[in-house]
Amino acid sequence: MISEANAFSGFSVNDLDAAKKFYGETLGVAFEEIPAGVRLKIGNGILAYPKPNHEPATYTMLNFRVDDIDKAVSELKGKGVVFEHYAGLTDEKGIARGIAHDRGPDIAWFKDPAGNILAVLKEG
Repeated sequence: MISEANAFSGFSVNDLDAAKKFYGETLGVAFEEIPAGVRLKIGNGILAYPKPNHEPATYTMLNFRVDDIDKAVSELKGKGVVFEHYAGLTDEKGIARGIAHDRGPDIAWFKDPAGNILAVLKEG
């Protein structure tokens, strides 16, 4: 039977080696190699699998909660991560300041090497 305790999600990438380097080295996420790809050791695990005709997610497919969004953005920029900028939403650092305007979390979006959209966020 279905059990939420055994549930996990997954997403595709076009270059598994680039994904391993980005998630493992740049973001510092532990992972294990499995026959289907890699299992990111987040929660029950998240599967990243290679797909030759991969199309990047057009939505935020993975969020990382942080205690200090400015520090997280600065540290990731120092590792070469480029943050997305959305006119009228994000500031010069690429952070949407939702907390100050009572519009949700402070959040900053970036892409993995496969073009999937990720985010760091600080909840209010």
